[in-house]
Amino acid sequence: MRYTITIACTLIGVALSLFNYSGYDPHNLFLMMFSVPMWFVEVFTDIHRVNIWFMYALTVLSWALIGYLGDLGVSRIRTWRHF
Repeated sequence: MRYTITIACTLIGVALSLFNYSGYDPHNLFLMMFSVPMWFVEVFTDIHRVNIWFMYALTVLSWALIGYLGDLGVSRIRTWRHF
């Protein structure tokens, strides 16, 4: 199985976290839009009460999981036999 989607999605998660950490996203707009764990944090608690490094790690891991599921789907389609 090739892991091209996993690598690309992991890089998206890293870029998103670095963009937020750099200060160009002062109101966490992009992090809130594109980080799946941040959606759940915002529903259950205040965003300012959560460790941001933990949220960065969860963001990268969630994007890696999304990429892995994409690679898994592609590999299943490639091995699917058409009769």
